[in-house]
Amino acid sequence: MNDKVFRILEFDRIIEKLKDRASSTLGKELAEKLVPSTDYEEIKRTLRETTDAVTCILRKGSPPLGGIHDIRPYIQRAEAGGMLYPGELLKIADVLRVSRNLKNYVSQDKMELEETNTVYVLCSGLGTDRTLEERLNQAIENEEELSDYASPALAAIRRDIRRMQDAVKDKLNSIIRSAQNRKIMQDAVVTLRGDRYVIPVKAEYRSQFPGLVHDVSQSGATIFVEPMAVVELNNEIRQLKIKEEREVERILTELTGEVAKISEMLKANVKLLALIDFVFAKARLSLDLKGTEPVLNKERRIVIKKGRHPLIDPAVVVPVDISLGEDFTTMVITGPNTGGKTVTLKTMGLFVLMTQAGLHIPAAENSEMCVFTKVFADIGDEQSIEQSLSTFSAHMTNIVGILREVDENSLVLFDELGAGTDPTEGAALAKAILDRLTKRGIRTMATTHYSELKIYAMTTPGVRNACCEFDVETLRPTYRLLIGIPGRSNAFAISLRLGLDEGIIEEAKRFMRGEDIQFEELLSDIQKNRLETEKERERAYRELKEIERLRQAAEEQRKKTEDEKESILNQARKEARAILANARRQAEEIMERLKELEKAYQQRNIDREMMELRQNLRKTMNELDAQMAETILPRRGDGKPPENLKPGDTVMIINLNQRGTVLEAPDKDGNVLIQAGIMKVKMHITQLKPVDEQQEVMSTIQNTRVRSVKSKSISLELDIRGLTTEEARERIDKYIDDAIIAGLHEVSIIHGKGTGALRKSVHDFLSRHPHVETFRLGKYGEGETGVTIVKLKE
Repeated sequence: MNDKVFRILEFDRIIEKLKDRASSTLGKELAEKLVPSTDYEEIKRTLRETTDAVTCILRKGSPPLGGIHDIRPYIQRAEAGGMLYPGELLKIADVLRVSRNLKNYVSQDKMELEETNTVYVLCSGLGTDRTLEERLNQAIENEEELSDYASPALAAIRRDIRRMQDAVKDKLNSIIRSAQNRKIMQDAVVTLRGDRYVIPVKAEYRSQFPGLVHDVSQSGATIFVEPMAVVELNNEIRQLKIKEEREVERILTELTGEVAKISEMLKANVKLLALIDFVFAKARLSLDLKGTEPVLNKERRIVIKKGRHPLIDPAVVVPVDISLGEDFTTMVITGPNTGGKTVTLKTMGLFVLMTQAGLHIPAAENSEMCVFTKVFADIGDEQSIEQSLSTFSAHMTNIVGILREVDENSLVLFDELGAGTDPTEGAALAKAILDRLTKRGIRTMATTHYSELKIYAMTTPGVRNACCEFDVETLRPTYRLLIGIPGRSNAFAISLRLGLDEGIIEEAKRFMRGEDIQFEELLSDIQKNRLETEKERERAYRELKEIERLRQAAEEQRKKTEDEKESILNQARKEARAILANARRQAEEIMERLKELEKAYQQRNIDREMMELRQNLRKTMNELDAQMAETILPRRGDGKPPENLKPGDTVMIINLNQRGTVLEAPDKDGNVLIQAGIMKVKMHITQLKPVDEQQEVMSTIQNTRVRSVKSKSISLELDIRGLTTEEARERIDKYIDDAIIAGLHEVSIIHGKGTGALRKSVHDFLSRHPHVETFRLGKYGEGETGVTIVKLKE
């Protein structure tokens, strides 16, 4: 294969299309160097690359390829100890970013790729350094300068520079705004000359304005003066600028050193990124051409199904079916000019070159291609003006060269073989050349107008006729290739359609030889029969398609019915399981509730019995108290009667243990009228004793202290979680008694949420307790239904 063949078959235009779809110069370089291979395994591998990249795009979308640069010169300088500039470091950061994005592209997605996928393997081999990538992006403002975040020292220096510049500008503005300087100013502006701030002064006032001259206008009318008042400030700015440059150089040197540490990884990444970009360029070309991966074979067999020339507008290109190397090795294509014969030759040759270059071909699935070691083409007018060769001589020179170099693994394409000379001699030469190639089994395609070659193809084993179909009615070619049928010239039919006198056409037919007329008539009959057969075949094909469609529809309907049936059964089973599970759960809940109700019923009976016992006990004790009252309250007592009782004195009624106040002095029988609460009674003085009020106050104080101690020792809440209902009731009863003694008015009982059985038992007990005024469940923040708040009677 040589550049001449690539140019004739327009393979170079395919390369240009491929380059246009690469995202980087590295990918474009690989595309530009692409040439067809002759190694069967390498071709399989490169075709697989393209297929894997197409799969990747269809599954995951376009890859993130922005940021691929050729950073190899920068890496080399970094390794040599040189310093890289901000723009160069930014490109290295881009390479690190695109490497990281590509690794994420193939791994972090729901549509996972197979580990054998070429793109997955390539992207997985990329190295990353997120720390250095972020450091570079943070430190570099743009391609010319570093950002203030590059280092704290650089940020501080730049702040000082801005502060000093503001001070200089303020000073210069004050000079400009000064009334005495207004007449000597050319313009009331502050400008820069070099890195010094200056103001424009009229040349005639130079002696009146002290300062350093840094520039003069072209006319000489304006001089740019740095006032003495800001010279020192400008000097300080200059010193800060020098410090800034040194700090920038230090940072760049440091960042370059970090790059040098990962130079080997970066060099490997550059190679991988170039290849990844190139592989995706092949994939994009395949998608744009609607290409497919051809099936490779080693039998030198070509079967192209619905092949479309990739350089013809897709809206007008007509797909062709081409086969070669299976039942025959040589194809002779005949037919009128502009019928598509040359396009067919070029489509065949270009598909071979694209396949062996690892590119998909724009054809239907399962098209077959083989590997040729050489491809030869004699297509078009190759006349050499410099050598003053005729068209025939130029073509024959090419053919001589082809016959000299051709071998059994070659593909040979001839356009208008034997043309340009005497038809009889040209046809004879063409037959001889084709016969030589056919006997060697070399895959050959040739176009011709010679009728002799049509007969040769019909009578020679290994050779097959083909033609490009022509519609006589419309006088236009259909560009369809018909294999097995020789093409007609259709000269008489075309001339008649164009209006040539029928008598002239009949006269022309008489000049033809008898065998030529018979051959043309035979071709006409063949063509007519072929058209009828084609129509029948197309009708049968349509009917077969319709039958197949109905069969598929019936099969889909059957499958849909089966699926719906299975879906309905599955749904019914699911609902039945749900109903059963719900019934079982409800039954279990009912059983648990019954157990709780049984326990609660038993507990209520116990509580009722205990309450009745308490009430009977209190009733008996009251009766005993009443009976004892008669016994312990005699009319006269045994105590020593108090002396000198007078109204208002406080006395204790001994047998009643009740205090009272004397209302009247004792009578002669010793009876005294006493106010005891709301009652007025007469008691004998022997049943009374005086009350020491001071001692009573002391006792009250002591009792108060005891109660205070008690209130400090009892908690405001009682936790009964984990206790049985009986244990809980005993604990609550004792706790309420202690709370009453301690003087508490409100307490909390923690019983937990659980099943609610313990809570219900507590509430039943509290509702009947004599010291409980009210109770309620806790609010939000108090424990809610897990706590009961109890208010005690005072």
